[in-house]
Amino acid sequence: MLCSKKLAHHFVRWSYELMEQILKVYIYTEGARPVFHTPVLKGIYASEGWFMKLLKRNKKFVTKKPKKAHLFYLPFSSRMLEETLYVPDSHSRRNLVRYLSDYLDIIIQRHSFWNRTTGADHFLVACHDWAPAETERIMANCIRALCNADIKEGFQFGRDVSLPETYIRAEKNPLREIGGKRLSKRRTLAFFAGNMHGYLRPILLNNWENKDPDMKIFGKISKVSYVQYMKSSKYCICAKGYEVNSPRVVEAIFYECVPVIISDNFIPPFFETLNWEAFAIFVPEKDIPKLKDILVSIPDRRYREMQRRVKLVQQHFLWHVKPVKYDIFNMILHSIWHNRVFGVRTR
Repeated sequence: MLCSKKLAHHFVRWSYELMEQILKVYIYTEGARPVFHTPVLKGIYASEGWFMKLLKRNKKFVTKKPKKAHLFYLPFSSRMLEETLYVPDSHSRRNLVRYLSDYLDIIIQRHSFWNRTTGADHFLVACHDWAPAETERIMANCIRALCNADIKEGFQFGRDVSLPETYIRAEKNPLREIGGKRLSKRRTLAFFAGNMHGYLRPILLNNWENKDPDMKIFGKISKVSYVQYMKSSKYCICAKGYEVNSPRVVEAIFYECVPVIISDNFIPPFFETLNWEAFAIFVPEKDIPKLKDILVSIPDRRYREMQRRVKLVQQHFLWHVKPVKYDIFNMILHSIWHNRVFGVRTR
């Protein structure tokens, strides 16, 4: 499965095939728009919206008969929850948590399925930074697919799912500009550009901005320049911002650039399936001053093999208007299925 025998285990292949054969998902119809049933399809939170949209359209996995379901989807948008209910400058998310809690009360009153497993066969898909904190108590027993997959912020191995953070710029054509230059044209050793969110990126710039011609490390730059650097660099630096995840991880793969992940507590997507060390570099935050030494010490043969594997795994990080086998929609659903069947079991 997944392009290369080196990147997957026969057990995972069997798990995926079993999902395709038998999985049924029930989507609760309760919940008022725009927080519920309203997918956001552009921007950095688009993963949750695309998953919602594609699952709702899916006739293979979705059932309208909840007694036949293996999994139950709570169809809310963490982005719309924040946009609709958060009071600016209040520094309080209590009303957002209360809104979700009231929704669960309705589900529990109308249906028997939550109480049957205390929510262990229910799942949510949420990409906003606040989602872990908003769901950690009231939905603690659910399978939570989270972009903010931070092991120090309550992410549970074997239960929660690391959700790829995908920056969608064109919702009608999410694959626009895919790919990059061939290896001989990738003349930049390493590239990063972005806002100075969090504590880590200022450290990165302090060490490397305008310090070395091989290290193209910037603050914010134009979108056109950003994409061209991604397409023409050997390594793309994915430094955490306010939270552990960043769209750069998927963008690097999208543009066929080897990701260099600098985020100590980050759990990468599909880690139960993919061998990330075969196509990405993980650099401890404390080693930012040694970043160039680490990269130039990688033999050219190993770099070429990693870049080849980036192109192989790329299919697993792509949104399609109509899902295809092993694409990001199916991989997210498989991670949820996998953790329900083979992960931490509370009931």
